[in-house]
Amino acid sequence: MIRDGLISALLLFTCSHPTSAQTDSKPVVPDWALPGSATHKQVPPPSDFHRAPVTTMIPLGLFKGQSDVGAALVPGSSTYNHATGQYTLVSAGYNVWYNRDEFRYVWKKMSGDVSLAADPAFPDTAGYNDRKAILVIRQSLDDDAKEAVVALHGAGLMHLAWRPEKGQMMQEVRVNHRRDHTTDSLNTGLAKRIGIEKHGDAFTVFISMHGEPIHQIGDRIQLHLDGPFYVGIGFCSHLPATTDTTILSNVLLVNAAGKVK
Repeated sequence: MIRDGLISALLLFTCSHPTSAQTDSKPVVPDWALPGSATHKQVPPPSDFHRAPVTTMIPLGLFKGQSDVGAALVPGSSTYNHATGQYTLVSAGYNVWYNRDEFRYVWKKMSGDVSLAADPAFPDTAGYNDRKAILVIRQSLDDDAKEAVVALHGAGLMHLAWRPEKGQMMQEVRVNHRRDHTTDSLNTGLAKRIGIEKHGDAFTVFISMHGEPIHQIGDRIQLHLDGPFYVGIGFCSHLPATTDTTILSNVLLVNAAGKVK
């Protein structure tokens, strides 16, 4: 009887006072995934570190599916406003870089040539400088897939980056233009715009800085993707366990080259 009473009391205490493991739901962030700072340098993940994508086959505007590529520690979300044509993407994720990615991806499977463009904006102007609103054409939903990416960073840097082969490190061509993020506003009427074109195995970045006609910047890069591949818009907060938001407007997606505008 005494033993039974002690067991009952112990069970009551455990239920009333959860252990730290039961109450601590804060994601554990690997040291390599922490963002760069004055005291820390972000480095590539271990070569064998992977997380499967989390995908829902729910159409959204022009796109057919939604994924958390790399399954960031905090799930992302995406919505579409039919009245405004705006896509809102919420995502955590340590980076879209190195040999694997973590980002929210809204996509459509396509083959052949592609023209994709959008007006990106960051509603929270105080967000992390290296967050990325991106246009992405990639071979698969694996976190280390071959891909070509046009990115606008929170601090204004723009680039065309690509992963030459599955599991390899990203390469980039930086664009010698910067967008002043302090003037970003969804209501300015400025068509600050980024685009990517796939013409065969050639990929090109297009930019409009202040609403002038969108135009090619820099040289083409070469990357072969087997069809069908994935085409879409994405976002990464650059913070492993903290979400942020981007809004992409006036999205253009055409199954042909030469249509970026």
